[in-house]
Amino acid sequence: MSQSLMPFILFALVASISPGPTNLLILAHGARQGLRASLAPILAACGAAAAIVLAVGLGLGEVLVRHPLAQQLMSWAGVLWLSWLALGMLRGAGEPLDNPGAGHFGVVSAASLQLVNPKVWLMAVAVIGVFAGPSLPVWHLALVFLLIALPCMAVWAALGVGSTRWLQAPGRLLWFNRALAGLLLVSAWASMVR
Repeated sequence: MSQSLMPFILFALVASISPGPTNLLILAHGARQGLRASLAPILAACGAAAAIVLAVGLGLGEVLVRHPLAQQLMSWAGVLWLSWLALGMLRGAGEPLDNPGAGHFGVVSAASLQLVNPKVWLMAVAVIGVFAGPSLPVWHLALVFLLIALPCMAVWAALGVGSTRWLQAPGRLLWFNRALAGLLLVSAWASMVR
């Protein structure tokens, strides 16, 4: 294993397992829909994040640096969309877990969330700026990131599944969803406070 690969693996692990908007939504989805139903959104979200790493490494990062207004617009779009998702969680906070229409976070939502998620873009720019080089080409970084992100996000879905029994009590479910919505808002707006 390359000596420069181990620091990147540790970075990717921390970036993937730490709480963020996607992980919180996967946690809620796992609690409502189960682990099997969460696998497709997990794959979509991780694949999209790895694709962003690849795109930034292939030159999109330079375009964003040259056009700060585009970067700002993307950030605001992400924060507004995440805020809308959080408000949806608040509106459905007390709905029972077995409500089929509640809390669905599908493949398209999971993948497109990455496009407007400020955490993903900041992570991708950091990955390319710090780790890309002759010994670690961009495609290698994107692939390794994908392989690390998949099990990390699956852990969040499994935590959601594991909490299902505890969440059967309506009061607990209400506060769980309120807390997740609040954390989602904080994680979205924290990227805008500099």
